[in-house]
Amino acid sequence: MSELMIPCVLMRGGTSRGPYLRLTDMPEDRDELAALLLRIMGSGHELQLDGLGGGNSLTSKVAMVGPSRTPDADVEYLFAQVGIETQTVDFAPNCGNMLAGVAPFAIESGLVYADDEKTLVKIKNVNTSKIIHSTVRTPNKKVQYEGEVYISGASFPGSPIELTFLDVAGAKTGKLFPTGKRIDVIDGFELTCIDAATPVVIFSADSFGKTGHESPSELDNDEVFMARLETIRRQAGKLMGMGDVSNLVIPKPILVSKSQSSGTICARYFVPHKCHKALAVTGSIAIVNALCNQGTIAQRLVNCDVGQTSFQIEHPSGFIDLTAQWQESDVKSVSLVRTAKKIFSGLVHIN
Repeated sequence: MSELMIPCVLMRGGTSRGPYLRLTDMPEDRDELAALLLRIMGSGHELQLDGLGGGNSLTSKVAMVGPSRTPDADVEYLFAQVGIETQTVDFAPNCGNMLAGVAPFAIESGLVYADDEKTLVKIKNVNTSKIIHSTVRTPNKKVQYEGEVYISGASFPGSPIELTFLDVAGAKTGKLFPTGKRIDVIDGFELTCIDAATPVVIFSADSFGKTGHESPSELDNDEVFMARLETIRRQAGKLMGMGDVSNLVIPKPILVSKSQSSGTICARYFVPHKCHKALAVTGSIAIVNALCNQGTIAQRLVNCDVGQTSFQIEHPSGFIDLTAQWQESDVKSVSLVRTAKKIFSGLVHIN
């Protein structure tokens, strides 16, 4: 096989990291694309030694960006969650953290012309067919990465990137509540199956005998708990109409508990076989939608005021703030601020 070289930008998006690639440089066939991404990331080795992956689910992600084929968006964004030791590539989920780097990448790749001061980029997520608006600071029509905004889970501050998710209900299943219920019971455990930005299964932490404030490593090392969580997740996937989800990373399990400080609620999010060290953007949006709907596990735990627009969700690295536009359980949009950092740009070599 001759050496293949593909233009690439490695970037931190939110609390994730991975290569950003142009869709036009990628094969259209999904099997061929998956095989290529496995080589780019170095999958099959716990350290992903021969590729760009970082040996963690949060750093084994790929964002692919190209021109939009529909008038409602400026660019299209295809996300891939790439296995680390396993030769798997999952195109089913979206990633809201990697999404933070899409608009800067699109502008710097010439897919979108920058305005002065701020640039709005309308992004169509190919994984879910949903639209997200991303506003980036572009003084002198150049992307600004430096700034004073800190997000929990990232080491350095950056320029704010405002993300607004529109029409988030039914991202994968077509329904906000795919089972038709606010509460389901599986193996004696009450849970809420909700699909908003991404399909998730929400439990009260105390139903597993947890406080919900454990560290990710504490939860990961409880083998009995993790096995039970996976068994229930697979059954929930079938109830949600997703079939056999044993080889999919969705639906994602979430444990919720009462806040320890001034937050709205506390969450432990699973990806799905390890506890996230922070909280996925899409998972946080799903939690907000659950809080806005009467009778869900989250809403029963925290009775939000009608008309409440601000939500703060605690997670292992700190918190994430979101605002929602909603009325009578109908969530029109959810917004939040992320940052991104360009790490390097060049050519990734595949041989």
